[in-house]
Parts: sequence; structure tokens; C-alpha cells
Amino acid sequence: MNIHQEPSVLKASEQASAAASLKPLMSERRVALCGGLLAAIGAMSLALYTPAMPQIVEAFGTTEAMVKMTLSVYFAGFCVAQLICGPLSDGYGRRPVTLAFMGIYLLASVLAMVSSNIETLLVARFLQGVGAAVGVTVSRAIVRDLFTNDASARVMNMIGIVISIGPALSPTLGGITMELFGWHAIFAIMVLMGFIVILVAIFAIRETVVADPSRIRLRELFRSYGKLLVSRYFMYPSLAVAGTTGALYTAATVLPFILMQRVGMSATAYGLGMLLQTASFLSGGLLFRAVMKRISPTRLSMIGFATVLFGSISMAVVLTLYEPTYLNVMLPMCFYAFGIALIMPQMTSAGMARFPHIAGSASAMMGFFQMGGGLVGGSIAATISDPVLAMAIVIPMMGLMAAVVFVLWLRLPKETHVSQIAQIKKKG
Repeated sequence: MNIHQEPSVLKASEQASAAASLKPLMSERRVALCGGLLAAIGAMSLALYTPAMPQIVEAFGTTEAMVKMTLSVYFAGFCVAQLICGPLSDGYGRRPVTLAFMGIYLLASVLAMVSSNIETLLVARFLQGVGAAVGVTVSRAIVRDLFTNDASARVMNMIGIVISIGPALSPTLGGITMELFGWHAIFAIMVLMGFIVILVAIFAIRETVVADPSRIRLRELFRSYGKLLVSRYFMYPSLAVAGTTGALYTAATVLPFILMQRVGMSATAYGLGMLLQTASFLSGGLLFRAVMKRISPTRLSMIGFATVLFGSISMAVVLTLYEPTYLNVMLPMCFYAFGIALIMPQMTSAGMARFPHIAGSASAMMGFFQMGGGLVGGSIAATISDPVLAMAIVIPMMGLMAAVVFVLWLRLPKETHVSQIAQIKKKG
């Protein structure tokens, strides 16, 4: 295996030459479980919270728009911090940076739990986003530090499974918790989650990179980000990811108010109802994995975007002409989620393809766009007083935007796609 042993005693060049003969610093299973837990905490902190949003409106005597903004500021904190914690972990080590940012997350969760007004909760949610951002960035960096080729693909697949389980169950757990103990208890769960991740970082995760603060050079970092921002090969896939995945995050800002207030579902029923969307996404992912050796990833992406557009058109028409029900709200979202699962592998891979020398920066910037889509979409939705109207307008427009940039990406020179098709097939 291409895995480094104790990096604290090896120079980078020594690590590369000795990689084949050294034992794993951490096993694939250990990295997958720890990395999955790190990466999942961000999505879980979002999904746990959504069932409590209508009750928080009443508890603080505020407006729906202000409570929706608690999601927007969470996205904002997550976006900005991703661009920071990645370079910091290169310079100061994966474990210290994880502990520092999770300490921020833990304190923010306590602040959210004891909040007595919406202003305090907004601050707490922003800081939660800042702290949670370290999970995705560091988990990918650890895999990149320790594994290559097939081993890397296996670990990332296992991490993906762990990530999908946590957010899938979180709305149900959040709904049940809120009905039994009130909305404060949801943040108590997040406090517990923060403690668990900190303990894992201390006792289960070993350092995988030599601390070298000289790696943090702002000029080089800005140069890398600037190179990505002016590249169509990066921007088109990133905007496609922002429009599709960001739409799911946008939906999280309006679905609680539609399903719980307009449709009349309880918090528990809402949480259980969200499993349908999760099942659709997982089904799309399993289908992609099953057929990718017979159908090219680009063609599967085309099918995915066609499915997203169908879901978008259905959503706009049905929610405009009819009163919302569980099925006419969630079925279009299920098509949307199914399509995203077919889109993400190729678009993520395509965006990273031309930048192996700045893969960390490319990963962080793509994550910035992914969460930024949720920030922009959620903020726009929050300004529309009717959540049904917001869903009928904002999410379909995001799907349309993603489809347009996908077509622009298809028009780029074909040779830029070939290596990615081969790479994804190999990982499959």
C-alpha cells in the first residue's frame, strides 16, 4: 500500500520513497470510520436542526425569515472556514486544527443551546458552521495523506456510506427529540457530537502530516484560488455542483415550514418523511455504481441533469397550481435528489481533473461553491414570505442554472473529459 508511517520523523521525500515498505499508520477501516464521523458532523448539524425551526419562531417571537437566516449564516460560516482550515491543517497538522475547530463547534453548540433570542442563535449557528467545516476538509486530507489509487477509492467509498447514514437519520432523530424534550435538546445532541469528535481526534486519529507553518503562504494560496476562479474547467463543474447540491440545502430552509405548518405534519412525521428524499439519493448512487462500467459517467450525468430538470419543472408546476401535500412536495424533490446522485461523481472529478498540483485548494474551493449554493439559495428563499412560492421558484431556477453550465462544460474540448471517465471507471 502507498501509506506513510510515522510522518513526524520522516521528510516528505523520505515518505515517498519508503511508502511501499512501511506499515499503515491507520487502517482503512479506522480512517473510514473516523473520517466519516468528521465529515458527517456538518450535514448532521444541519439536518438535526431543521425540525425545530417552526418551534423556534414561536419560542423567540420572531419571523420565519429570521429563523431561515440561521441556516444561511451556518452555510456562510462553513463556506468561509473551508478555505481556511485546509491550508491551516497543511501547516500545523491535521489533529491540532481539527481540535481547534471542533472546540469552536462545541462552544457554539453550547451557546445555541442556551440562546434566549434569535440574535444569539444567529451568532451560534455561524460559529457552528465555522467549526464543522473542518470535518470535510480534514477527512479528505487524511485520505490523501495515507492512501492512493484503489485503497483511496475504497476508503472514500466507506466514508461516503458513513456520511449518508448520519444525515439520513438526523431529521428523524431531531424530530423525535424536539417533541419529547423541546428544541434546546437538539443542540444538546450537537454538544455531545462535538465531544465525541474531539475524543476521536485525541485518541483515534494519528497525525498524518509533518507540521510545517512555512506551507501557509498567503500569496501562493491566493494565486491558486485565482487560477481556479478563472478556469472554465473548474468553474463549470463547480457551479453545476452549487446549483444541484445547493438546492438540497435550500430546500432544508423551507421544507419544515411547508410540511409542518402548511401540510400539518408533526416534527416526528417530518423527520420520517425526509427519509424518502434520502432513499432517492442513495438509489441514484447505487445505480451509478452498478452501471458506470457500461455507461460513461458523462452520459450518466446527462441522465442526472434530465432528471433534475424534470423534478424542477414538476415542482414549479405542481406547487403553483395545487395546494401542497406531502407527495406533491416530496416527489419532485425525490427526482431532484436521484439526479444529483448521478451528477456528483463526474462533476466533482471533472472540476479537480486539471489541478493535481493544487488538489487541496481545488477541493476547498469546490466545497465553498457547494455550500455557497445553499447560502445563496437559502438567503433568497428567506426573503420570500410564502415558503411554497419560494420552493416553486428558487429550487427550479437553481436546477436550470446547473443544467446550463453543464451544457457549457460539455462544449469544452473533449480531450479534457477522457481522463476523468477513465479515472471514475477505475474507482468503480
